[in-house]
Amino acid sequence: MGILGIGVDVVNVPRMISLIERRTSARLAHRILSEQELAVWHALPAEDESRRVRYLSVRWSVKEAAYKAVYPVARPIWKDFTFHSLNKADFQKPKLVYHPKSHVIPSWKFHASVSHDGNYIFTTVLVETC
Repeated sequence: MGILGIGVDVVNVPRMISLIERRTSARLAHRILSEQELAVWHALPAEDESRRVRYLSVRWSVKEAAYKAVYPVARPIWKDFTFHSLNKADFQKPKLVYHPKSHVIPSWKFHASVSHDGNYIFTTVLVETC
């Protein structure tokens, strides 16, 4: 196994809020979220806007970092990735799944780390070749 790439990203949440105000959160969600992520986003209470913004911001950051880790070997689009957050109930670490439309899925293993600090979300994605 070797390392294909490492990608990092930082999202300033107030900047994401500005983007959402210009385009609406629903429009952004439909643009960047996979079908699975979109179902989870729709299940979040509409009145809990801060949670919905955080959900979108984390996925934006993870997918940006993932793109940086695989480019130029692959050129994925937003919806080619699905990020599953930490699952404390099942003791599962965050998981990033790559499912390109070409259905030719490389044998890569994705590792994602996300940190929140105030108005910032920091993400690192490491991609291993198998």
